[in-house]
Amino acid sequence: MRHGVPAALAALALAVTAALTLNPTAQAGPRPAPAPAPAAAAAAPAQFAHPGVLSSRAQLDFVRTKVLAGEEPWKSAFGAMLASPYASRSRAPKPRAVVECGSYSNPDNGCSDEREDAIAAYTDALAWYVTRDAAYAKKSIELMDAWSAKVKDHTNSNAPLQSGWAGSTWPRAAEIIKHTYTGGWPNQGRFAAMLRDVYLPEVVNGKPNSNGNWELIMMDAAIGISVHLDDRASYDKAMAIYLGRVPAYFYLASDGAQPAYPPRSTIDTRSELVEYWHGQSTFVDGLAQETCRDFGHTGMAIAATMHVAETLRIQGRDLYPQFKDRFRYALGFHAQYELGAKVPSWLCGGNLAKGIGPSTEVGYNALHTRLGVSMENTRKLTEGRRPAGTENHFEAWETLTHAENPN
Repeated sequence: MRHGVPAALAALALAVTAALTLNPTAQAGPRPAPAPAPAAAAAAPAQFAHPGVLSSRAQLDFVRTKVLAGEEPWKSAFGAMLASPYASRSRAPKPRAVVECGSYSNPDNGCSDEREDAIAAYTDALAWYVTRDAAYAKKSIELMDAWSAKVKDHTNSNAPLQSGWAGSTWPRAAEIIKHTYTGGWPNQGRFAAMLRDVYLPEVVNGKPNSNGNWELIMMDAAIGISVHLDDRASYDKAMAIYLGRVPAYFYLASDGAQPAYPPRSTIDTRSELVEYWHGQSTFVDGLAQETCRDFGHTGMAIAATMHVAETLRIQGRDLYPQFKDRFRYALGFHAQYELGAKVPSWLCGGNLAKGIGPSTEVGYNALHTRLGVSMENTRKLTEGRRPAGTENHFEAWETLTHAENPN
């Protein structure tokens, strides 16, 4: 339904007033201008940049320079990565033809093995880039080859999400190895076929009616895979889903009296929306669709959102200026409670399940280091937990790759 201009202005004013009244943690100062509606997905770049999934060559060179110079926090972050089991030279891959993952990975028939082998391949790729020790590149290739020789399918209820987790990480490893290691990778084509035939079909169409972290993680995978495959059509499709999901997951008062309905879903009434937001009916700047579920899933959604934005920026479309307010409020809102701020009674009934994970480095770097946005709570949380490690799903070593990285 289209509303008249006076009615729309009145609704917007009411929403802004309500948000400021109900949100005692809102930042002082003028309200941010309403974010423009996401534009139709721009065409993929005529030529993809490689390596171009999460980290560019310039970003990787920055990391290598800092580690070799012994500077912090990169030195400690790199040391922690090498000391982890993921960097073990004796790691034996555990591929399966069919990975079966139920809700909360129960049953776990290859789910943890797949995610962790993907993280290990990425870990070894990063270690190769920094040290130029070919043994790390060969180990990364061994892990990728083992899975590309065997995996054919993902089954059970968590198949799309599992494909998103592992499918986000595999192309990060493959991009570094394919485009920087000169020692050869004979089975690279088979690995690319695995991404195209096994992972991409599971993730590229999204999951409209699930909690939003699913679709954001799936788009993290779809975008990364599309870059690695130079697949412009899948890239555009995933970008369009992402541009619709982000404003439906992270709320700003400028959106109106309530969040946007998740695109392509069956949710189209306020009561359904409140249920979808886990019973939360008061909406304030930075609130996320899963805040009242738990911070663990919300943190995954934050991480996936920033991963995609980072990859898109490398490929020539910088969304950070467009989504700056939405991102900074989302990070700051959750950071304050993760740091121990008192939870008001109107928020999730006064109870929050905290534990946001290592999810803030990429967004904090993009907004603070590059755009100069002041984010005190996010800074305290991010710097206080360095070096960020991995939550064993798809977030890994982001202090190393993105702390104070200007590129």
